[in-house]
Amino acid sequence: MKTVAIIGGSGFIGSHTTQKFLNEGFSVKVSVTDIKKSEKYEHLFNLENSDNLNISPLLVENLEDLKDFIRDCEIVIHGGTPFQLDVKDPQIELFDPTIKGTESFLKAVSETPSIEKVVIIASVAAYNTNFPLPSYGKTTTDTFDEADKKYISAESHPYAKAKFMANQTVEKFIEENPNISFEIISVSPVGVMGKSLSKREDSTSTGLQFLFKNKIAPNPFVQMLYDTNAEFAFVDVRDVAEAIFKAATISGLHGKNYLLSSETYSVSDATLMLNHESPKNKPQIIYKNDLAMNDLGMKFRPVQETLNNYSE
Repeated sequence: MKTVAIIGGSGFIGSHTTQKFLNEGFSVKVSVTDIKKSEKYEHLFNLENSDNLNISPLLVENLEDLKDFIRDCEIVIHGGTPFQLDVKDPQIELFDPTIKGTESFLKAVSETPSIEKVVIIASVAAYNTNFPLPSYGKTTTDTFDEADKKYISAESHPYAKAKFMANQTVEKFIEENPNISFEIISVSPVGVMGKSLSKREDSTSTGLQFLFKNKIAPNPFVQMLYDTNAEFAFVDVRDVAEAIFKAATISGLHGKNYLLSSETYSVSDATLMLNHESPKNKPQIIYKNDLAMNDLGMKFRPVQETLNNYSE
């Protein structure tokens, strides 16, 4: 039985990823920032095969604790970046934990002999910090794929900029370390939607679905999405977990970063689907998923199924 360490394995994407690896017969180690807050991870013990699950406290910035957490693991999944839209201090809340955490993580895995695969859960923001708005020079109907020029804007949300810079850190590490003994693969999902495995109320993805469903705008960013009826690319959280698992278990993918995306709909159509109504418009494929389908064998669920599943 191989062991996988999942940093952030009790969050929205992380819980589905934990479930996938447990279902596939892995021993799974999940990190949490505060072991005393059991309400944030207790749902994991209701998963099938949870006898093979271990929960450990971890601050990813602490190098020695991180090395101890991943010791004797063959696979490490890094999905511990906080996804926040309401940010008071971007440096403390986002840039430090995201970028410094990534640097610490890469140092730790490079010093751990047992590791065979590292999968980093990045974001579409690693390619375009303007998401869900188009990248520079593109319109809402222009497609985007991994070969397009990456774009960062000073006006973008701090979360998006943090993810972009963290991805640059990973790319620089791969370039400067051509002889590492393990593979590093990144996955970059668009707007991740679907049903949560927990009752946690701190998931931005779950919260955004609630806002779209009820047409609530708690901040200028969400209000902008309504005002422009923005075109939003979505992907099912179950498909993201599947892609992470495949990236971790298929050989020969070192250095690749896969866009994970299904269909694109306007926010108004997303509201309809979240309320179990039919969208008014046909979906588009704006963020292309050919590379993930070809290399990982992915088949992405229709967005209508994903959004219906959230509110069942």
